[in-house]
Amino acid sequence: MNTVDLETQSLRSLNQSLHDLIGTTEKTKWTVLNPKGAHAIAAGIDSPMDITIDGSAGYFCASMNKQADVHIKGSAGPGLGENMISGTITVDGDASQNAGATAHGGLLNIKGNASARTGISMKGVDIVVHGSIGHMAAFMGQSGNLVVLGDAGEALGDSCYEARFFVRGEVKSLGADCEKKEMRPEHIEFLKDILERTGADAKPEEFTRYGSARKLYNFDVDNASAY
Repeated sequence: MNTVDLETQSLRSLNQSLHDLIGTTEKTKWTVLNPKGAHAIAAGIDSPMDITIDGSAGYFCASMNKQADVHIKGSAGPGLGENMISGTITVDGDASQNAGATAHGGLLNIKGNASARTGISMKGVDIVVHGSIGHMAAFMGQSGNLVVLGDAGEALGDSCYEARFFVRGEVKSLGADCEKKEMRPEHIEFLKDILERTGADAKPEEFTRYGSARKLYNFDVDNASAY
């Protein structure tokens, strides 16, 4: 077990130590004490490690994560897990705006609420929010899954492609080219699995699926007002 106290050690030295392990295959364990909202904690990781952040983190925590399992025992600022490739990120509290932005893979598990633009331009990540999310979630979402146990704000899935959205609560409004979809058996199975993996207290049958109406893939002057 490696323990780093940001009260006495620098964030730069922590991240450098984590980056020095890139290319290794042995899983290591790390605990970060006194994060106090520092920015870019554990950013750019690319090795199989367990990282526990004992408190809240600032901007871009675990951004570009690859292979690592990161557990934040607090809340997280904007850009949590931005552009993550694989691995898991779990947040015990809330996440600010742009959580999981442009993320290509892995699992982002937010136990509290998430703010605006959750999953913006998502490209394959699975995002589970146990609370509610803000406006413009998954704007231009290309692939992956956004699962929300609470409510969703305005313009969910605006200009989305093939990303899938599952919301248990109310959706304030759908964005351009996003519509309600049929819930098929494979979607129930997917939800059953991911809800179990994330410890979410919900049943698959309680969710509504949303996704692209596929009318804006190519420009059509008749749809000009919808762009």
